[in-house]
Amino acid sequence: MESLRQLYRIGTGPSSSHTMAPRQAALTFLEKHPGAEHYRVTLFGSLAATGRGHLTDKALFGVFQAHQSELELLWVPEQQLPLHPNGMRFEAMTVSGSLLHSWEVYSVGGGALQDSEELVLPPSIYPLTKLAAILGDLERSGESLWEYVQYCEDCNFLDFLDKIWDVMSLAISQGLKHVGILPGGLGLARKAHTFYRKSSLYGPDMKNTARVWAYALAVAEENASGGMIVTAPTCGASGVLPAVLQYLNETLECSHEDILRALATAGLIGNLVKHNASISGAEVGCQGEIGTACAMAAAAATQLHGGTAKQIEYAAEMGLEHHLGLTCDPVDGLVQIPCIERNAHAATRALSCCHFSLLSGGEHKISFDEITMVMRETGHALPSLYRETSAGGMAQAYRQRKLD
Repeated sequence: MESLRQLYRIGTGPSSSHTMAPRQAALTFLEKHPGAEHYRVTLFGSLAATGRGHLTDKALFGVFQAHQSELELLWVPEQQLPLHPNGMRFEAMTVSGSLLHSWEVYSVGGGALQDSEELVLPPSIYPLTKLAAILGDLERSGESLWEYVQYCEDCNFLDFLDKIWDVMSLAISQGLKHVGILPGGLGLARKAHTFYRKSSLYGPDMKNTARVWAYALAVAEENASGGMIVTAPTCGASGVLPAVLQYLNETLECSHEDILRALATAGLIGNLVKHNASISGAEVGCQGEIGTACAMAAAAATQLHGGTAKQIEYAAEMGLEHHLGLTCDPVDGLVQIPCIERNAHAATRALSCCHFSLLSGGEHKISFDEITMVMRETGHALPSLYRETSAGGMAQAYRQRKLD
C-alpha cells in the first residue's frame, strides 16, 4: 500500500480523476516523448462522457500549449479500455500521421495513474493492507493508528501533513469569503458564505450544524470553481474531512498536533479503501468518493474525541456502510449537483457516526474490511449510467426537464 502522499494531493479542482490525473499523464508522456510534430489524445468511457464538464480538455490543452505542441483531442464515451472506465491513449505522431509512440494509461481515482505495466505506480510502504491486521498489530504494541502511519511514512511526513492542513484551512477561509454564481452554466449560487453568516442567528444545535455545512460547502465550492484544494480522497469529496476537522478544532480546542494525527488516521482509512476497493466514481460510483470521505472524517473525529482503535474502526465502517449504493450522476458533467451538497451532508453524517460509535463502545458485527469489499462489489454492480457518465439519474432528469 502506497504512501499517504499519493492520497492527499494538493491541486486545483474540479476533478482529481478528470483534470489532475490527465494533466499529470500529459506531462509524463511529453517528458518521455518530446518534440513530436503532432500529438493525439483519445479519451474513453467516463473521461469522455463527462470530461468537458470536468474541464479535462482545458487541462490537456494547457499542458500541450505550454510545451508548444500541437494536440488533437478525441472523445469516445461509448468505448472503454480494458482496465478502468477512465482510460486515455496518448500518441506521438509525425506530420504525415505516422505513429511514433503510444501509451494507454488510466485515471484510477484521486489523481492517481496506472498503466498495464504499472510503470506509474508508486512504491508500496505499508506492509499491512487490512485494517483488522493493523489493529491486531497495534493491540500487541499498544500504539495508535496514527503512530502506525508515522512509522511507515518518512521522517518528513508530519511536515507534509502540516502543509496539507494549511491548504485545507485556506480552502475553507477562501470559500467562506467568495460569493456569486459558480462557473459551468447551471446558475448555481455559492451558499457557504450565507450559511456561515446565518449560523450565528440560531440556537446551539442549529448553529453547530450550520457551521459544519458552511465549512464543507466552502471547500466544495472552491473545488467547483477551480480553486486550490486537497484530495481527501478526491476533489469531488474534498470538503468533508476539512469541515469536520475545522469544526472540532474550534469546539474541542484541539492542538495542532492533534489535527495532524487525525489527518494521519483519516488518510490510513482512505488508503485502505483505495487499495482494497476504489475511490473512483467512474468505477464504483459516489460511494467510493463521498462514502470514503465520510469514513475518513468519522475516524478522525472519533480519534479527536478520545475514542479507542475499535471505536475508530466502527465509526469508519458506518461512514462507508451508510453510503453503499450511492450513485455518481453529476448534472451536465459538472462537480456541482449533487456533489457540493453531498459534502455537507457527509460531514454531519461523519460526526453522527463518531457519536454513535462512542456511545456504543465500538462493538459491531460487520468489520470495516468487510464493508470495503461490499462497497467494491456494489460499485461494480452499478450500471455505467450511475458511474460518472452523466447518462442517467439526476443528470438525465435535468436534461429531460430542459427539453420539456
